[in-house]
Amino acid sequence: MSWLDNYVRPRIQKLVRRAPSPQDLWRQCDDCAQMIFHRDLEQAMMVCPNCGNHMRIGAEQRFKLLLDDGSREDMIMPEVALDPLKFRDQKRYTDRLKDAHNKNGAGDALKAASGTIEGAPAVVAVLDFSFMGGSMGAAVGAGFLAAVQKAVENKAGFVAVTASGGARMQEGILSLMQMPRTVAALGLLKDAGLPYITVLTDPTTGGVSASFAMLGDVAIAEPAAAIGFAGQRVIKETIGQTLPDGFQRAEYLLDHGMLDIVSPRDELKATVGRVLNLLLQTEVEDEPVQELVIAPLPVEAVIAAEEQGEAPPPTDTEVTSLEDGVFVEAKYSEVDPEAAKKADEDPR
Repeated sequence: MSWLDNYVRPRIQKLVRRAPSPQDLWRQCDDCAQMIFHRDLEQAMMVCPNCGNHMRIGAEQRFKLLLDDGSREDMIMPEVALDPLKFRDQKRYTDRLKDAHNKNGAGDALKAASGTIEGAPAVVAVLDFSFMGGSMGAAVGAGFLAAVQKAVENKAGFVAVTASGGARMQEGILSLMQMPRTVAALGLLKDAGLPYITVLTDPTTGGVSASFAMLGDVAIAEPAAAIGFAGQRVIKETIGQTLPDGFQRAEYLLDHGMLDIVSPRDELKATVGRVLNLLLQTEVEDEPVQELVIAPLPVEAVIAAEEQGEAPPPTDTEVTSLEDGVFVEAKYSEVDPEAAKKADEDPR
């Protein structure tokens, strides 16, 4: 390709921008086919107001959705070899990466940022499906490891948001190596005693679902998200049987114990924040245990109260003494071991 194609044409296209058309202002729901005004859809966090369908969103929207305002600090992803296998199918792998970068603006499928979620310190790693289907290659594996190390350094919880078709075929065995690499990285969190939360979105499949996506201490999914290893068509053709209704959907996995929570998108931040605050809470020193020793009421006191037409003292009151016919009540106090021992020896 000449310098005109590489340099001049992109600049001209950037300067001469197409005016918004009616197609840009309206979006059709993939599920119910309802036409939705783009601003209404953005305010609804890309959830169809008609049927509740959770449409796919990118990494930037995920960060805005999860992280507290003003807390976000983007991480710089480590550099890796772009095309170690010199792979080419219908086009070169490097050209596919350039096309994905021009479309998405990201260096690769994984982005990470540190910040807080409902006040809890967290590092969030997001797989963006719009970058080559969120596929996992060496860059994703290296970025995932760097994000885990950042969480350990900050003593923060780690949140992985997945949306992926699996391993990146253009990197061959190097892509498959990222499965054990990401799993091994999670050992750093375990050794540091830090929580790992996974947020599984549509779709989470292939090598990602077979590695770090299903290993969260708490697994959360969005409604109706497709989650599995192989696709339904492949499974059906392999086993030759009809699959159950809702197979590989978030609600089906929740019913069968594969997930902990299915959370709507508008409740996702509160849900993740609540879990993080619960798991990250510091140990509180045990306060002295306060007990109430219930003393039996003297029979004489009960009889005297009845003769005077008065109700006897409640039986759940600690009676320390009876002075001039008046019960002296003790307040809650720390139990003195010596006093308790004497009380056991002398039950009077």
